[in-house]
Amino acid sequence: MNNRAAFMTGLKRMEIREIPVPEPKEKEVLVKLEYVGICGSDVHYYEHGKIGDFIVNGDFILGHECAGTVVAIGKGVKQLQVGDRVALEPGVTCGQCEFCKSGRYNLCPDVEFLATPPYHGCFENYIAFPENMAFKLPSSITTREGALVEPLSVGMHAAKQGGVTLGSSVVILGAGCIGLTTLLASKAFGAIDITVVDVIPKRLDKALELGATRVINAAEMDAVKLIYELTDGVGVDVVMETAGAVKTVQQTAYMVKRGGTVVLVGMAPQDIIEYNFAKLLGKEAEIKTVFRYRNIYPQAIKAMDEGLIDVSGIVTHEYSFDEIAEAFDVNINQKNDVVKIIIKID
Repeated sequence: MNNRAAFMTGLKRMEIREIPVPEPKEKEVLVKLEYVGICGSDVHYYEHGKIGDFIVNGDFILGHECAGTVVAIGKGVKQLQVGDRVALEPGVTCGQCEFCKSGRYNLCPDVEFLATPPYHGCFENYIAFPENMAFKLPSSITTREGALVEPLSVGMHAAKQGGVTLGSSVVILGAGCIGLTTLLASKAFGAIDITVVDVIPKRLDKALELGATRVINAAEMDAVKLIYELTDGVGVDVVMETAGAVKTVQQTAYMVKRGGTVVLVGMAPQDIIEYNFAKLLGKEAEIKTVFRYRNIYPQAIKAMDEGLIDVSGIVTHEYSFDEIAEAFDVNINQKNDVVKIIIKID
């Protein structure tokens, strides 16, 4: 077996190299990866070399949205066997802290998360990974779709944090991959009126294709005014910000109804943002935040298997492993044409 990995060797520089095939340790499986998605965080590291306090030092493997087939198992593996197709949940936590023990393991301070420095990611042929974070895919789900379980889990966690339920009215600010998975999750949870806001027409078209009630092009229309008019001045039950833009974060206070919920998902470029808290206080509305996800992979896979959620339509571009540098460049330079890029590893 030959193992190749794509290393980020500097800003906007990528190089594929031969590396050793890892040996699965106790309770680990060796997975031959087949598809890996390019996430916004991967692009940010590639373009800027850091996200907040996480800084890329030296050559670095990106990628954390992945699926493939088990080709070997380590000692003590009980639930998986060679030939099983799996989606990998990319965060390996300590299992001992108060957050892990209370089920909120996404808050574990000692998590080893793929493609978050100093931990390498999974743009490679083979990876050894803990069995308990490798989730078996049923026959109805391809490994291409399996690589999208990770962003879907973010969307599902956002919908859960917002308390989306049967009959909810929802506004989603941002129609990138996470905005669209949040849309799919909200529909599956029972939301009946979902407005998606963005400035890129192709993404808005994709939102309509995936089941949005309506879309608003914020480059052409005042989104706050339009939501006000559509709801007779009431606002909506849940506003979810997935764009990570200062303006959209600020708009949430004006769009949410009295007693409603704002969910902040996107990471804005600056840490401190001016926000109308008086508006929120007058509505007794809640603010919830999202950091990755927890205990969602099995539920997401089951929803996909049952046909409640179809993630396949999110992908707009697919590249081979050898074309990975081109794929990243397209993601950076052709933002208006890209919704989601996925890399076929084999």
